[in-house]
Amino acid sequence: MTLFSLPDFQQLQQTIERCTSADVEQALISRNPTIHDLAALISPAAELFLPEMARRSALLTAQRFGKTIQLYAPIYLSNYCTNRCAYCGFSADNRIARRCLTLDEAETEAEILHKRGFQHILLVSGEAENAVDVEYLEAIALRLRGRFAAVSIEVQPLSTAHYTRLFKAGITAVAVYQETYDQKMYKQVHLSGKKTDYHYRLETPARVAAAGMREVGIGALLGLTDWRAEGLALGLHLAWLRKNFWSTAVTVSFPRLRPAAGEFEPRVIVSEQNLSQLIFALRLFDPDAGLLLSTREEARYRDGMLGLGPTRYSAGSCTAPGGYSHPEQTDGEQFSVGDQRTMEEVSLAIAAKGCDPVCKDWDSAFQT
Repeated sequence: MTLFSLPDFQQLQQTIERCTSADVEQALISRNPTIHDLAALISPAAELFLPEMARRSALLTAQRFGKTIQLYAPIYLSNYCTNRCAYCGFSADNRIARRCLTLDEAETEAEILHKRGFQHILLVSGEAENAVDVEYLEAIALRLRGRFAAVSIEVQPLSTAHYTRLFKAGITAVAVYQETYDQKMYKQVHLSGKKTDYHYRLETPARVAAAGMREVGIGALLGLTDWRAEGLALGLHLAWLRKNFWSTAVTVSFPRLRPAAGEFEPRVIVSEQNLSQLIFALRLFDPDAGLLLSTREEARYRDGMLGLGPTRYSAGSCTAPGGYSHPEQTDGEQFSVGDQRTMEEVSLAIAAKGCDPVCKDWDSAFQT
């Protein structure tokens, strides 16, 4: 299998720094945007063009996705983790209440979300194979496959064979974020555990696609290093996946660092304006990519971005295992949630902006 390779991170920064207003103007009218166009749209030179970027992003989003905003919710299965990641509340260093749901408990959490109307769920865990292994994930998938339109996972990187096995059990998509594409920073914040292997993680989306998964999600944790270079790296990764696995849908997430156990402070500040510029740039670069905006962000910001680029919103999220059954138990969260509204409240906000909240936009019958 061909492997994805990335230019030196400093080289990406230099490419962005060289972009001018003329480059931005050219990128805005390009019918087939290139990586150089993306660099221009992410660059400081593009900041004066943000209103036009927003307008064009909204137009492309409406053309490709209509007014629909897909809603989903995460289910945290376990917060056990063998990695020491400086920024994560689940880091093995942190003294938090650890828990791994039984199969029955996980099913109960899923049933709560199902009754709230969710048809797309994301199963999340810390990276500890002794707590959440392939057999465990397969058993949960088999229990839930007939109840939800789509069941995705965000767990430790697995082999192609394991992803194939989970796909057969009913898992439809995998999210795996590189965290940072800057190898030097990656080494600084990943202190021990299997996650220290930068290249193995970088190659994971390709293994997901090779296994036949319907969708793979990529992203970078914003706040660790230069967000502009991270955005260009994301674009390169997205384009490579499109070229080599054209039948697999690709989504992009834009998680910004949130307060969490360990009290890690962001290495760089990524403002809401910066985040908006990145989202608009990725939409103009790839009009068909699903763009996710999670409950890490505040309700005010998420409402303001409706119709401008993002196509998927999480809602009513809890980031602690068993949090839907026991909402009073907040110890053990991965991070604090920014938008704490219920699914109904988020749906009303979406409708108020002239968009359509959608709980189901895909069915396994479409594959037959």
